[in-house]
Amino acid sequence: MLLVLAVVWSLVVGMLRWLAAHPWVPIVLLLAATAAGGVWVHRRREADRWNRVREQGLRYAMPQIDALHHRQFEEAVRDLMRRDGCPEAIRVGGADDNGADVKATDPFGRLWVIQCKHRKAGLAGSAVGTPDLHVLNGTGRPVHNGDVVVLVTNSRFTDKAVAFARSQRLHLVDRHLLARWAAGSTPLWELLSAVPSPRRPASGS
Repeated sequence: MLLVLAVVWSLVVGMLRWLAAHPWVPIVLLLAATAAGGVWVHRRREADRWNRVREQGLRYAMPQIDALHHRQFEEAVRDLMRRDGCPEAIRVGGADDNGADVKATDPFGRLWVIQCKHRKAGLAGSAVGTPDLHVLNGTGRPVHNGDVVVLVTNSRFTDKAVAFARSQRLHLVDRHLLARWAAGSTPLWELLSAVPSPRRPASGS
């Protein structure tokens, strides 16, 4: 161990002496590191800018949505909310999501709690029934404090689910409404009826 320490010390001393004899080397290294950092920051800003551009012009056709994995479907819903003016929309889906796959605050200050149900077979897949709505209804407002509680699917809803949602002030986005939202540029809150009143004026209004 002493031999190793002696070798390391010798190397350190030798490097310090070499740097003392070549003082321009640290300056060059510092300049190179600063330049590299500047390039990284520039690229990050450009990536963020292009992400914003992509989100603003984001469109999905239903075949694209049907081909997604259920996690990708959640991400697509998150990105659509960002496109509509909710820059802090997040995907929270997972084992402990308590019924919320996506959460977003719209420009009017309303918190959206969204559960996503993806069917590989699209409209031919199984309809979303009341059990899923029971979970969402039990957590959307009590747990997540949502102002607008929504269930989005690329399939359809049972008649009982539609009736239950109406009685509990839950909003449903079925395949047909999803197609209009995903392929257009109209925010979801303008496509739904009986959305709660804004908490604050929209930015810039």
